[in-house]
Amino acid sequence: MRTLLNIIWLVLCGFWLFLGYALAGVICCILIVTIPWGIASFRIANYVLWPFGRQVVQKPTAGAFSFLGNVIWFIFAGLCLAIGHVISGVALAITIIGIPLAIADFKMIPISLAPLGKEIVPTGGTTIVAPQTT
Repeated sequence: MRTLLNIIWLVLCGFWLFLGYALAGVICCILIVTIPWGIASFRIANYVLWPFGRQVVQKPTAGAFSFLGNVIWFIFAGLCLAIGHVISGVALAITIIGIPLAIADFKMIPISLAPLGKEIVPTGGTTIVAPQTT
């Protein structure tokens, strides 16, 4: 079922959202200082291309620099990309077949607004366990 949803997603909106993230990543990598945001954008582009079967989790090592980086990302790219998710989600929700895709699209809005400090992992896969202290 995940494969079928991913194929429908790719055809209807995944490719176009992928292009938006890839363009943001290329622009960020051209400006040398913003390479970390470019890497995050490419990571999200990969996720947006094939989202079903994966989920976004918070990195336990994310700190203040991730927060500051997310503020900068929100101002320059995050808001535009989130608007793209809202528009495509609303368009997908018009049909009955597109409703599960629209829900997935709306779930991607938080990572489009603040990608730093997050990690994309397989669904039902590994869980991060804190080390035990003695």
